[in-house]
Amino acid sequence: MEAASARIGELFHIDVTTELLVGSVSASWGRFARNTSLMVVGSGSPHLGGTLTDRALQIAGASEGSVAVVDAIDAYQDRDGVIVGVDGSEHSLKAVAFAAAEADRDRQELTVLHAYSAPEPSTDAGLAPAELRRLINDQERLILSETIAGLSVSYPDLPVKKVSEPHKEPVRALVEASVNARLLVLGTRGRGGFSRLLLGSTVHGVLTHISCPTIVIPPEQVPDQR
Repeated sequence: MEAASARIGELFHIDVTTELLVGSVSASWGRFARNTSLMVVGSGSPHLGGTLTDRALQIAGASEGSVAVVDAIDAYQDRDGVIVGVDGSEHSLKAVAFAAAEADRDRQELTVLHAYSAPEPSTDAGLAPAELRRLINDQERLILSETIAGLSVSYPDLPVKKVSEPHKEPVRALVEASVNARLLVLGTRGRGGFSRLLLGSTVHGVLTHISCPTIVIPPEQVPDQR
């Protein structure tokens, strides 16, 4: 730990302190994250077709604060843009607030992405299939617009792009969109008995196929408006 902190201090000219925790790795780190602005963990070695180890996944699921999972990335500075996944829920609104603050601080474009599976209806309530599909898409676009409402007031110079993916499964849409991104931000719903439930199926799926540094915001986390 002392060697690592000395190396980091020399490279980045910052003050570094160390902390040794005893106990279960995921549980101890999860509790420790409660009082941090951000905890950062490496994604580890290949696992089950993705690039996230069980331990990093458990830490992200158990954390009581925001966690950044970082893969081994070359030419990080050549990447551009901050992407945030949304679904209209309260936890995604917190993710948008966090992502907007990060994008504005680093002078990056913010992409707000909403992916959903538009049904292929036959008939419903007397509506033609095309009309029903149009109404569903209009409703989803409204969700996307309402999610970013107010960002222009808080961040007048922040470029914001809205992306709606009505025919892509959310995990696939987020992974593909973030291949060349500098950062991906996701909100997670809450607690459950297993890692997939702790994180939510979408966050779990993205982390197991991570393509850029990804920050997970827990439901109780209040975004730090830096």
